[in-house]
Amino acid sequence: MIFRPSLDPENVAQTHQTNPQIDAAQGQDSSNISRRTLLKVTALSGVGFAVGPFSSLGNASNSTGPAEIGHFVRIANDNSVTVVIKHLDKGQGVTTGLTAIVAEELDADWSQMRWEFAPADATRYNNLFWGPYQGTGGSTATANSWMQLRNAGAAARQMLVAAAAKTWGVPAAEITVSKGKVNHDSGKTASFGDLAELAGMEQAPAEPKLKDPSQFTLIGTNLPRIDSPEKTTGRAKYTIDIRRPGMLAAVMAHPPTFGATVKSLDSSQALAVPGVKEVVQTPRGVAVIADNYWAATQGRQALKIDWDDSKAETRSSDTLWQEYKALAAQPGGVARSDGNVEEALKTATKTVELEFEFPYLSHAPMEPMNCVVELRANECEIWTGSQLPTVDQHVVSKVTGLQPQQVKINTQFAGGSFGRRAVPDSDYVMEAALIAKLSKTNAPINLQWSREDDIKGGRYRPMAYHKFRAGIDDANNLTGWHQMIVSQSILRGTPFEGLITGPVDMVVTEGGATLPYHIPNLKVEAHEPKVGVPVLWWRSVGHTHNAYATEVFFDEVALAMGKDPVEFRLSLLKDHPRHAGVLKLAAEKANWGRKMPPNSSQGVAVHESFNSYVAEVAEVTLNENGTYKVNKVVCAVDCGIAITPDVIKAQMEGGIGYGLSATLGEKITLKNGQVEQSNFYDYFPLRINQMPDIEVHIVKSNAAPTGVGEPGTPPIGPAVANALRKLTKKPITVLPFGEVMKT
Repeated sequence: MIFRPSLDPENVAQTHQTNPQIDAAQGQDSSNISRRTLLKVTALSGVGFAVGPFSSLGNASNSTGPAEIGHFVRIANDNSVTVVIKHLDKGQGVTTGLTAIVAEELDADWSQMRWEFAPADATRYNNLFWGPYQGTGGSTATANSWMQLRNAGAAARQMLVAAAAKTWGVPAAEITVSKGKVNHDSGKTASFGDLAELAGMEQAPAEPKLKDPSQFTLIGTNLPRIDSPEKTTGRAKYTIDIRRPGMLAAVMAHPPTFGATVKSLDSSQALAVPGVKEVVQTPRGVAVIADNYWAATQGRQALKIDWDDSKAETRSSDTLWQEYKALAAQPGGVARSDGNVEEALKTATKTVELEFEFPYLSHAPMEPMNCVVELRANECEIWTGSQLPTVDQHVVSKVTGLQPQQVKINTQFAGGSFGRRAVPDSDYVMEAALIAKLSKTNAPINLQWSREDDIKGGRYRPMAYHKFRAGIDDANNLTGWHQMIVSQSILRGTPFEGLITGPVDMVVTEGGATLPYHIPNLKVEAHEPKVGVPVLWWRSVGHTHNAYATEVFFDEVALAMGKDPVEFRLSLLKDHPRHAGVLKLAAEKANWGRKMPPNSSQGVAVHESFNSYVAEVAEVTLNENGTYKVNKVVCAVDCGIAITPDVIKAQMEGGIGYGLSATLGEKITLKNGQVEQSNFYDYFPLRINQMPDIEVHIVKSNAAPTGVGEPGTPPIGPAVANALRKLTKKPITVLPFGEVMKT
């Protein structure tokens, strides 16, 4: 449907437009292949033309028609420009940012821009950083689409110009394009729609001419978010909004401990609940299928299940902490080793030591996991907000017996995710497919998790234990740094395990093994304990605990040396100008070192994650009763070219709020293997009155854009902790802080 636009509304993909006026009217390059082979164009009779660069898996040489080419940008006779977005928008704003890239190179008017989600098709829409996988995560959406979409937009522009030149009988060099109009000095002008079909007959330029960043007129400006109208009017489609003919609701009764299975099941009382149609036992638990969600949940409550936990994880958090600490006392897998840290620590005049504890964390998105599945004889159609469509296709194909290409995924907006919808075994999508496969109703299935299902459902940010030791010589120089990490691997046992290239899963050590400070003797080791609790990447992944631990420990070392935290960092960042740049900017804008009000202080942290650099200065006040408040956060970010500054600022604000939420109140604990938290009354996300004033400053840059969805999260915890350290005289090493400081 995306490749063969038609005037038949049944065959047209849902397009998303920029503003109500249009609604009223009708409504860094990582590829190893050349731009010459990236571009292919096709004419689409009656609807204009489409153009798009092939991804690294594209088969340009065998492309014969619109189903094979023209898959990123479509220009129609009605003058609309549709950009196909290959990434999930879960609130981070890629529908705006990626559309802006095309609009810039095309010299389109923002009001004519539309977008639609791409289908699940890794041959066209793979993430260039991930090889054969289509997916969203790791703050890669903008970075890996940057050159793809620039080339597509620039090629389309040149084809429009060529078509106008032939039509008007003038040299192409005399034609200009501005705000969606093709113009000639003679006064001739045409819209994109006027020229669309003729442009589709032009040869695609082998090397489209791209703009110099100094020529940008849209990129770098605060464009209206393209998804705002439909979200504010309620037209935006989330999975929870999907309705299919004859659709039934389903809920799952999951085991109370991870790894437990059904020993016996009595479903008689559940089947007696009005509206309940069927009870289905699956490898992941017991499903109740009903006319509606309420009946399904009532039926679930009536189930009598005896669970077998003989192979389940039954340890408590306290037991795990003891085992983690015991592991930390033993040599681990070496992730980084510079110099001779053992000798440096042995000969040090002064040593500094700290230990840190980080709990499991739930993603807790506002929209819990959900999926709609319609299983037919030769096709399985899915509606969900998927971060890993390729993985979901393959998992569902195994469940249903269909081929992956027979699994069609209709991507919906996601009400948050923070990594939760990027599951290597497609847990909630698998559940929905299993229910549809095993059910005798042959009806479309709408699986909806509750908040309790979501909080207790695993896929947590791993708990982690860190042990540090630093050595200072008699000249007051930092000469040795040792970090030991104990945390579960996220990659091992998944389709992504092949990404591990050394003795340690780099996700465990990221942000620690990549410490930028110039320390002559530095060593980072890690253990990966085996625990039955399923874990997953959580916003900024391993950087969340490594940034906190390293930046808080760094301040402790600076204090022991009698050095200012900012100046000391800068002295060790001479080989890392982008780290130093954001640190200087944040310190300057926060007026670092100024005299603070009574019982108030500043703390700082700087960190790079996903190729973006962020420094944050937090200002806090500690009250006499031990309560405290984070008053203000000054943030500086270097993410390359700022495509849409307002979106960047919003993502920094959201990332800071998310990181602060985990720092102050969130934790998942186990008792005999069972999760003790279940909802927002005992799992404590940030409340609105706890949100500080946030000031964001973006470093001007001509470097290729990098991601902003995750990098704002890691520095906030250590910045706040370092500010409180000055007031409490104690480092904060156990998270979350809680509401009261013990002074």
